[in-house]
Amino acid sequence: MRADRQRNQSRILDAAREQISAAGPDVSMEQIAKAAGVAVGTLYRHYPTKHDLVRAVYLQLSATLIEEAQVAAAGIESPGDAMRGILRLMTDFVDRAAVNRGVKAAAEALGTQAVDDDLQITGRSALDTLVATAVADGDLRPTVTVSDFYLLMSSVPGDLAKPARDRWLQIVVDGLSAGPSRGPAPR
Repeated sequence: MRADRQRNQSRILDAAREQISAAGPDVSMEQIAKAAGVAVGTLYRHYPTKHDLVRAVYLQLSATLIEEAQVAAAGIESPGDAMRGILRLMTDFVDRAAVNRGVKAAAEALGTQAVDDDLQITGRSALDTLVATAVADGDLRPTVTVSDFYLLMSSVPGDLAKPARDRWLQIVVDGLSAGPSRGPAPR
């Protein structure tokens, strides 16, 4: 892909993520183009419909989370690494919850399929590795599953201020931990 095309695409996706998060699914393509600093025609050349644009933004967010999970799973070298990876993932997810929630709502409103099967399988595999290792290390309760993480992450209070989200995360971590706050506290 040409450098200017790639740069425009990146600017469009960044602007779309910000605009959709702020204004919801009704934000116009014109507003997104203006925020990206590109002509409306350029936006439509990259993404012919709002559905295409929202799907691309949602896939980008999902791919970023999955890549972070893969990096965390690949970085397991000693006891505690898996739990630290889980905490880092959860903290990052909670910090981005407001943005993710807005984009997810827009995707659902437009009937956009969230994540393709291959990407979902890749993410689940990385999380399986992290959870199984953290359980084996004695950092997570033995009954904790990847499904528990999906359930918890779908209920992140993204509309609350950061101190309240941090408190929510600490309560979740305490509930998942095998012992009294054995893992490092989320930042």
